[in-house]
Amino acid sequence: MSKAGLDNRHRNKDGEISSKHGGTLLGTLRKVYGPNFAAGYPGTEKLSDVLLALNETSLSQLRRDHETGHLGHKIANASK
Repeated sequence: MSKAGLDNRHRNKDGEISSKHGGTLLGTLRKVYGPNFAAGYPGTEKLSDVLLALNETSLSQLRRDHETGHLGHKIANASK
């Protein structure tokens, strides 16, 4: 999903998520979204390594929280 920006340019939400939270381990994200988040990948993988292969459910959860500004907070709480 891209959003029109300045001069009708689009920005890719996946790229924005990856650049801000790409180093987050899937194990941390499973604490937020449950054990089925990014199913099939080990918890030691980084989000940036699997982002483009995520299923629709996992990706839509990330996008929703990123767009509402909650993703960083949720990751920080899960990392504690």
